[in-house]
Amino acid sequence: MTTHGYEAGRLDLPFVGISTFGKRPYVADWTAIEADAAILGAPFDFGTQWRAGARFGPRGVREASTLFSFGHAGAYDHEDDATYLPGDVRIVDIGDADIVHTDTMKSHANIEAGVRAILEAGALPVVIGGDHSVNIPCINAFDDQGDIHILQIDAHLDFVDERHGVRFGHGNPMRRAAEKAYVAGLTQIGIRNVSSTAKEGYEDARAMGSDILSVRQVRKLGPEATAARLPKGARVYITLDIDAFCPSIAPGTGTPSHGGFLYYDVLEILQQVAQEHEVVGIDLVEVAPDYDPTGGTSILAAQVLLNLLGFIFHARAQG
Repeated sequence: MTTHGYEAGRLDLPFVGISTFGKRPYVADWTAIEADAAILGAPFDFGTQWRAGARFGPRGVREASTLFSFGHAGAYDHEDDATYLPGDVRIVDIGDADIVHTDTMKSHANIEAGVRAILEAGALPVVIGGDHSVNIPCINAFDDQGDIHILQIDAHLDFVDERHGVRFGHGNPMRRAAEKAYVAGLTQIGIRNVSSTAKEGYEDARAMGSDILSVRQVRKLGPEATAARLPKGARVYITLDIDAFCPSIAPGTGTPSHGGFLYYDVLEILQQVAQEHEVVGIDLVEVAPDYDPTGGTSILAAQVLLNLLGFIFHARAQG
């Protein structure tokens, strides 16, 4: 009989105990991270242009993630005939970056410090936002990590250069990323409808190496062909804005946009990317739990993150 650890220790039901991500161990000392992946909260939402509230995203996603806290057994997927996130995959939660209210640059610097600490420990950084501006310090932290390609899954292009002097809000992160010498290119999918970026932003994005696809274009291509558009051999950083999903399943966000992805649209692309590429970092942003009293948006975010981590470490184990 397979030993999975359920026979020993406390039952530890999802609604019991402290809400770390997936009920994984909490590490307060950022110089003592020993893990394969480390979760960092970035509860910053001063970059928003309409509804705030994503500062509560890390707390909401962590609480929702306890639903999927399956201890030492991992999660068996009968379709893939694979057990994802078994006990030998070490995931820790290192808490939140310190946010200094109204101070974007100091708050971003603290987020960057957290990501750098994770990278220095040799772990995969997984950042839960916060608004999409938190991607800027995340990408800053990769300046000594070699070339990366960014896969952005989002309703909005986020390629504004500067608007009324603002360069580090949630409409700017992909422009700031594209300016980095070590960002070799961007694949931006899910972009649709009334966007935060004018026509010249799209022209600039393509001129700076972006491949841009709408939801309908992605569905026409399918997950395998969509993933195949990423450069072969690229080391991939994934940034996932929860508003990439249709607000029918993810209403808890500041800038919802109808016509978005459904769950398997995104999951199958992520699985394909994890199988074909080294994933070097992840952020998931713009969950604003107060706009979704059902908690469904936070649960979706937690489920996507845990599945993505499962795909990444299963692919690594397969060599």
